[in-house]
Amino acid sequence: MLIQLLKFRTLWVTTIALACFSNAFAQQSYRMTDLGNNKNTNNFAMVMGLNNLGWAENMDGIVNPPETSTSTTIASGRAVISIYGFNIDLGTLGKPDANSWTDYGGINDLGEAVGFSETAVPDPNGEDLCGFGTHLECVPFLWREGHMSALPTLGGINGWANAINNREQIVGFAEDGALDSTCGDTVTNNRIILPALWERGNVKALPLASRSDKDGFANGINERGHAVGYSGNCTEAHAVVWKDKTVFPLKDYGVFSSAYAINNSGQIVGQIGSAAGYFAAFWPQGADGEVKSLKLLPGDSAAFATGINNRGQVVGSTFDSNGDWSHGFIWQDDVITDLNTVIPDDSNLLIIAASNINEFGQISGMATVQNGPHKGEIHAFLLTPADIRIGASMADYARTHPPLALRANACNHSSKRFGPARLQR
Repeated sequence: MLIQLLKFRTLWVTTIALACFSNAFAQQSYRMTDLGNNKNTNNFAMVMGLNNLGWAENMDGIVNPPETSTSTTIASGRAVISIYGFNIDLGTLGKPDANSWTDYGGINDLGEAVGFSETAVPDPNGEDLCGFGTHLECVPFLWREGHMSALPTLGGINGWANAINNREQIVGFAEDGALDSTCGDTVTNNRIILPALWERGNVKALPLASRSDKDGFANGINERGHAVGYSGNCTEAHAVVWKDKTVFPLKDYGVFSSAYAINNSGQIVGQIGSAAGYFAAFWPQGADGEVKSLKLLPGDSAAFATGINNRGQVVGSTFDSNGDWSHGFIWQDDVITDLNTVIPDDSNLLIIAASNINEFGQISGMATVQNGPHKGEIHAFLLTPADIRIGASMADYARTHPPLALRANACNHSSKRFGPARLQR
């Protein structure tokens, strides 16, 4: 099935390109596709990776207690590829009931995917890097042609593979085994993590920005092999870019910053902290220029950006004053737009997060189901630019139908909350 879909991709890309050509820059409206969940028993799914074929890599699982709870956690989950409504469970590197998960940017145009998976072995240091409360070893993986294989670490036990480009370069982080003295006694995941680059099965640590830095995390990579993430320690993080395996700090306001994605022109997006709060960040010249903090949508109190394409279109997510996921947005030409305003009110999904945008303007993320037998569940979605007339929008619908709230910590594997990424650990 996968081979047949790969052969079909050229026709699919051409079809999308023709359909989007007339509104490639305006993108005034979108058609919503509900990608659902992988199993009838699951109540949560979010797209974390999106390629140029419209294939999505989802984190798909069970949220327990219910989504409205202030103590929501992910009880179980799997990394899943969704292709035109056909879901492929990527499996695990552990027992059949073990968990696997994914971060932003985890699938390329070849259908190769990366993420992290539990094994069957308890972590000897009591860590819980996969975040499911099982305290099993958590290792980075590469999924290719129907098979999941473990990627090497940097001498330690655990790691994540976060993003992969079409040159099969993979970035993430890996432990080196040493205790992180900056974490303190109350931190469960207390080993040094280093930004990692995997090429042809081999792993190398990417350099940190300062001699005083202990840790680093690589989130995204472009087709030129330039990676972005952060460098810091257990309580501090500052955004960086790696070019030719050399690290360059990105401008910030001295509080916190982390970079999530980079396009082929070197434009970077992420999150930045200041005395006024945490905002989605845009570095239009990368390390060579200043940072721009994007305006919030009305009523929201924080945001971060996780996707950018080569046209400079940016997508991300906002949070309300309670720390709940609130809206998915697109930012272009200095204008931020709630994605719920550009889809029809009968879409039945209220967008609460936008994760990725591909070169054809398709956008992915997660949304709450408004009506029907799956009401209240969180579903993965895909938006495709379309020449459709928008009368009443989902934003109009939401004004009269208050949305269900999903606490931000339900996705703490990927959201990094509002502050330094290591605080989630």
